[in-house]
Amino acid sequence: MSTLKITPLVGLEIHVQLATRSKLFCNCTVEFGAKPNSRVCPVCLGMPGVLPVINKRALDLSIAVGLALNCRITRHSKWDRKSYYYPDLPKNYQISQYDLPLAHDGYFEIPSNGSMRRIRIRRAHIEEDAGKNIHDTPGCTLVDLNRAGTPLLEIVTEPDISSANEAHTFCTELQRLVTYLGVSEGSMQKGHMRFEPNINVIVEHSGVEYRTPIVEVKNLNSFRAVRSAIDYEISRQVAGWEADNDYVLGNRPNENRGWNDTRQVTEFQRPKEAAHDYRYFPDPDLVPVEIDDHWLQRIRSEVTEFPLARRGRFVAQYGLTDADADTIVSDRATADLFEAVLDTGAPVSIVSKQFVNIWLKIANARHTTMAQLGVDARRMGELASLVQVGTVSPTAANQIAERMPDTADTPEALANSMGLVQVQDIKAMEKWLDEVFAANERTVQDALTKPKKASGSIGFLRGQVMRVSGGKADPGLAGELIEERLKKMSE
Repeated sequence: MSTLKITPLVGLEIHVQLATRSKLFCNCTVEFGAKPNSRVCPVCLGMPGVLPVINKRALDLSIAVGLALNCRITRHSKWDRKSYYYPDLPKNYQISQYDLPLAHDGYFEIPSNGSMRRIRIRRAHIEEDAGKNIHDTPGCTLVDLNRAGTPLLEIVTEPDISSANEAHTFCTELQRLVTYLGVSEGSMQKGHMRFEPNINVIVEHSGVEYRTPIVEVKNLNSFRAVRSAIDYEISRQVAGWEADNDYVLGNRPNENRGWNDTRQVTEFQRPKEAAHDYRYFPDPDLVPVEIDDHWLQRIRSEVTEFPLARRGRFVAQYGLTDADADTIVSDRATADLFEAVLDTGAPVSIVSKQFVNIWLKIANARHTTMAQLGVDARRMGELASLVQVGTVSPTAANQIAERMPDTADTPEALANSMGLVQVQDIKAMEKWLDEVFAANERTVQDALTKPKKASGSIGFLRGQVMRVSGGKADPGLAGELIEERLKKMSE
């Protein structure tokens, strides 16, 4: 029996909630967690006789994403009604875009297996969100329409993604992009991004290719769920073909399925709709969108360097590791702050270590970002420079940094007031060495008699000197004096 060759085909539909203050066609506030049905008006409730008005900010943000995804921007676009009936859709239709999406024919490059992989973008169009069905009350379903009319950008890829891991990477990189551009908060917990992978597989057997029916997994709200659902669905479809070779595209219907996170399986919901099922037609209440050169150029001038490109530049220009560059660039304001600190003349090697090992730790403890700590670039640069010239030790810099968000004092002033200025006094250093050598005789003997342990033992002793000195000792001088003392003892 010949071995099966399996080739997954995965495309993604991703809904991105745009970071506007008001809804797409009315003045209602977009607010997560508000009292149910408190952010609604006759327009988003679909009352007879009301007229929608386009939110221009939503168009600006969507054009920015289209440019970032290397798409062609449609100069003449329009709005269409997508008809379907759900309890959370008060008009019984959704205002969307059908044949003239705002952006189309682009691509997004992602890292995959040590190289960059290009995923084609079929289209990106604007549409309004539906409300939310709430199933918490036994025997009935409640509907909260606060979300109805919220502006969404739906991004649709070609089926170029070849694995669950690639899909996971695409989604995480896209989240970084939209948050970096400021077009969305990108919060999974608040439903700002929702993912719907379309999955089927090519099964090659005895030189013949078979394609399984396409399954769309609806409304995934986490990166982990995207990966798990695709992995499961690939396995399920292959098993389905092996059990019945007639399980192929065209012979069996395409499906919409949901993801059961508890059972880690997809579950059948309904046959997958086609475009004609929605009875699209142009919305008669909205004028077309005409994007001229001036509008497009204004948005293009506001689009900044993208995260992947900036990470690569940080590695090449500043010598950062991939991991450190990834950490710093993950937040645009933090990356801007990092470069502003370097502009003060502070040493990049120390600044990068402090960003990853000190400022990130402080920011996480305060549930914020490094850029929002309230410590400006000048003071961050001064702290790094104090370490460079030996005024304070790296350990002392950590203690000083802990205080900096809560005061306007300079790092040097804090070092003096906290007694953390490094001591260069040889007599004081010798006293600390006496104490450390007396308290760690076994480590001293290891350094003297066991060459393989010598380096580690000296490092340990230096750390103990820093401890007993309260971080005041110059670690470089301490290391030199430790080695000199050990040399004399060995002689």
